Amino acid sequence: MEGENKRGIFLSPVCYLFLIVLALPAWAQERNWEQEWKETLAAARREGRVVVAGSPDPVMRNEILPRFKARFGVPMEFLAGRSSEIAARVRTERSAGIHSIDVFLSGPDTTANTLYGERLIAPLKPLLLLPEVVDPSKWKRGKPWFIDPEESFVLRPFRSVTDLLFINTDYVALSELRSSKDLLHPKWRGKISTEDPTTTGAGANLASRFLLQLGAEFVKRLYLDQKPVSTRDRRQFTDWLARGTHPICLNCREDDVRPLVKEGFKILEIFEFSDLAGAVNGSPWMLTVAQRAPHPNAARVFVNWIVSREGLEIYARGYGSVTLRTDIDESFLNPANIPGPGVNYFDDSDWKWILAGRRETREKVWGLLKSR
Repeated sequence: MEGENKRGIFLSPVCYLFLIVLALPAWAQERNWEQEWKETLAAARREGRVVVAGSPDPVMRNEILPRFKARFGVPMEFLAGRSSEIAARVRTERSAGIHSIDVFLSGPDTTANTLYGERLIAPLKPLLLLPEVVDPSKWKRGKPWFIDPEESFVLRPFRSVTDLLFINTDYVALSELRSSKDLLHPKWRGKISTEDPTTTGAGANLASRFLLQLGAEFVKRLYLDQKPVSTRDRRQFTDWLARGTHPICLNCREDDVRPLVKEGFKILEIFEFSDLAGAVNGSPWMLTVAQRAPHPNAARVFVNWIVSREGLEIYARGYGSVTLRTDIDESFLNPANIPGPGVNYFDDSDWKWILAGRRETREKVWGLLKSR
């Protein structure tokens, strides 16, 4: 026993040393990312700013901008505009050898067809560094979801059940809109608003889905016979909805409507009809980083933070979107927006649908609407 005790005492430091050696790779890896992050952040502060382009967004303006600067000491410039407008600006600048934008928060069509399709963006995946961003356990799909073929350029952080339309229940009873066919009732002629379905955008995207799932006759009757009123002004949509002049809105946005609900307007969001199953999308944006970003280190800091728990939770709360992170409390969200387990949703932000299916279907919609 005495010999065994001595042997145990002798081996104990060896065991400790062995455990330390085993832990070295993990410790070194942790130290490596910390040092790299520290150096990136210092370089970002020297660059002086990060330039992010996206659609007009109160969450970005009121919460993301001040929080990012306060957190990292890096000012953020936000260029707000429609995705197509941003894309046109980038093309013009690139032709002149100008690179002014670092990061894009854009819709799926512009992201896939223009930014990715014209190689205006650089690989994003190598820029992800923070452990909470690269940790597979933090994501519902087991990893950050890069939807492009290379799985490197386009990161999709959101997957929410999307609405079909909004109604003002002071003018439209829910019982009056149980199926898609109810939209075709004569009483709603001239009472429906939509983004212009004959141009690229949300209006054409929804019309394309209607064509795919409900057929050409429905599209013609809804967009021609019912004489919907169109606009490209988001505020006009919500004003019409609140006033009841057009109490059915096909393309209102939830973040625009939410203030109306808080003010007491009886606005109801409808997600599906008895003859039209629910759909999911990647709103409010896809994340990409510009090719030859003028502030590469600041861009890296921003993309890591915006898809961290803090960054995405700000968006989830402000926009009402469901993120793909596993560590965000979703109790504050509308349960109707949270995808149900095992449900086969139509995915309006699916890569193949964006690149081929929607484009072809949209052109068919345009043909139908111009045929009369």
